[in-house]
Amino acid sequence: MIKLKTLNKKQLEDFVSSGEFKQYDFLPITEHRALSHINNPKATDEQILLILAFYNEKLAGYLGCFPDRFVLEEKEIRYAWLSTLYVSEEFRGKKIAKRLLEKAMEIYEEQIAITEFTQEAETLYKIMGSFEYILPKRGKRFYFNTDLATIIPDKKPNTNLFRPFFSLVDFTANSVISIKNMLIRKPDFHFEILDHIDGESADFVNGFQSRRNANEINLSIKYPWVLKGERKDEKYLFSSYAENFKYFWIKVYDHQNSLTVCSLLLLRDGYLKIPYLFSQSGMGNFIDFLSYFVVKNKIKALTSYQHELNKEIEHSKIFPKIYERDFERRYLFHKQLLQSLPEGFNPHYQDGDGDCMMT
Repeated sequence: MIKLKTLNKKQLEDFVSSGEFKQYDFLPITEHRALSHINNPKATDEQILLILAFYNEKLAGYLGCFPDRFVLEEKEIRYAWLSTLYVSEEFRGKKIAKRLLEKAMEIYEEQIAITEFTQEAETLYKIMGSFEYILPKRGKRFYFNTDLATIIPDKKPNTNLFRPFFSLVDFTANSVISIKNMLIRKPDFHFEILDHIDGESADFVNGFQSRRNANEINLSIKYPWVLKGERKDEKYLFSSYAENFKYFWIKVYDHQNSLTVCSLLLLRDGYLKIPYLFSQSGMGNFIDFLSYFVVKNKIKALTSYQHELNKEIEHSKIFPKIYERDFERRYLFHKQLLQSLPEGFNPHYQDGDGDCMMT
């Protein structure tokens, strides 16, 4: 009753370009996400990127696969990140998600990694008993203004009547914060804001050990999973559009005009992330730049898993944060993948590694 269909690069390209993917009650992928999968330089032509599940000839669910690899000395270990696991409510309880996972494990010979999973999906992974947690990434979220009018009613719908009052409190508090932030000026050292990694930056980045090189990061920038636009794909249940979605490649120099820091910033609807950060010396100038960038672009909050940066921000007197809270990103590796890796292996992931870069 359950039939599975797998799509590699060429098959996925044909599936999307023909318009076949639009014929179902819900979309198993978007055109731009498919384009990103197809242009993933770590994916071979043969590797499966999308698995479709049909129940009585009707699309019931799907699972996306994002190939990656570890290069350890002369040994290469290929594996895949699982993402976009979805089963239609019409077909819940028919073990379709389990079949999709089993197929992915079969295809990738159990070399599987997962992160940013929902609580529901995490429960399934635990039930299967095939995955183990590895060292999590601990991060911070720094807030730069108040947003009570959104936060409180979203958490407690019965307070929606008080939204005008919360908006007034936000306006008053944020006006005071804005006056305080007027003291933050444009840095007096040289910096550049680009929309891609240039040659100088690529040479700089190549001096660091990283899971993605400059060319791979540029391809991720060129082929994002989320596009800027107010419309939404109502038939697609994962991220596809945002009112504002933009990458910034940052170059920061010291007062001798030597490049000392390169970083990728991702801004989505007022919220900022730092997928990649490469620093040759202290973070002082970068924090000065970041403070200026936050104020200029009216950033609501910054989520950072850059440990050294977070430590320095916490002690900074100029960084415009008004509140901070701890965050944790957990990772699940299949037991077989762990057996393929050295004992105690630490992947040293940055925030943009895996599929986190894309959203």
